Amino acid sequence: MGQELTVRRYGAINTLGVWTLYEKEVRRFMKVSMQTIFAPVVSTWLFMIVFVYAFGGEERLIDGIRFSDFIAPGLVVMAVLSNAFANSSSSLIVSKIQGTHIDFMMPPLSPAELTAAFLAGAVTRGVVVALAGLAAVAMFANVWPQHWWAVLYFGLTASVLFAAIGVIGGIWADKFDHLAAIQNFVITPLTFLSGTFYTPDVLPEPFQTLIHWNPVFYIIDGFRYGFTGHADGLLAIGATCTGILTLVLVVACWLVIRSGWRMRA
Repeated sequence: MGQELTVRRYGAINTLGVWTLYEKEVRRFMKVSMQTIFAPVVSTWLFMIVFVYAFGGEERLIDGIRFSDFIAPGLVVMAVLSNAFANSSSSLIVSKIQGTHIDFMMPPLSPAELTAAFLAGAVTRGVVVALAGLAAVAMFANVWPQHWWAVLYFGLTASVLFAAIGVIGGIWADKFDHLAAIQNFVITPLTFLSGTFYTPDVLPEPFQTLIHWNPVFYIIDGFRYGFTGHADGLLAIGATCTGILTLVLVVACWLVIRSGWRMRA
C-alpha cells in the first residue's frame, strides 16, 4: 500500500502548481499590455499602411492574390514569433537577474511541468497577438480562413517553436544584450528572409534555395495558405519539418531545465 501511494504521488501532475505558474506568466504580460500586445499590433498595422498604400501594393497581384491578402498573414506571424520568444525569454532572464528564479525551482514542479507552464504562457501571448493582429489588418485584407487546419497548426507551431527558443535563450543569457543578439542575428534574419513580403521566385541564387531551409518560411507559407489557399512550398514537407523541429526544441527545453544548467549556480 505504501509503495502504491508513493508511485501515485510522484506520478501525478501538479495541476495547481502548473496553473499557478502559467497564470503568473499570463498576468505578467497582460499587466503591460500596451507594450506586449498593442505595440506589435500597431507595428503590424503600420507595415500594412506602408506596403499597401505608400508602395502602391493595393493594385499589385502575387500569383493572382491581392498583395494585401498575401502580406497580411506573414506580418501577423512575424509578430507572433517575436512575442512568443520575448515572453518566455524575458520571464527567465528577469527572474535570474532578480534572483527570483528560486521561486519556481523550489516548489514541487517537475521539469516537464515547468516547461509546459513557460511554453503555455508564451503561446498564450502569441495567440492573443495573432488575434489582435488579424483584427487590425482586417480593414486592409481578407483574413477569413479558407483552411482552418493550416491556420491553427502553423499558428500554434510558430508560437510553441519560438517559445521554446525563448526558454533556452532565457536560461542561457546572463543579460538582456544576449537576448538582443538572438533577436537581431537569429530571429530577425529568419523572419525577413522567409517570404513574408515576397515569393521565393524573386530571389537570386543561392537565396532562392536557402529559403527552403528556413523553418520560418514553411510556417509563414502554411499560415498564408490557410487564408489564401496558395502555398509556395510543399505543405506536407513544411508541416513535417516544423513539427519535428518544434518537438526537438520542446524536449531540449525539458532537458535543459532538468539539468539545472545556469539556474542553480
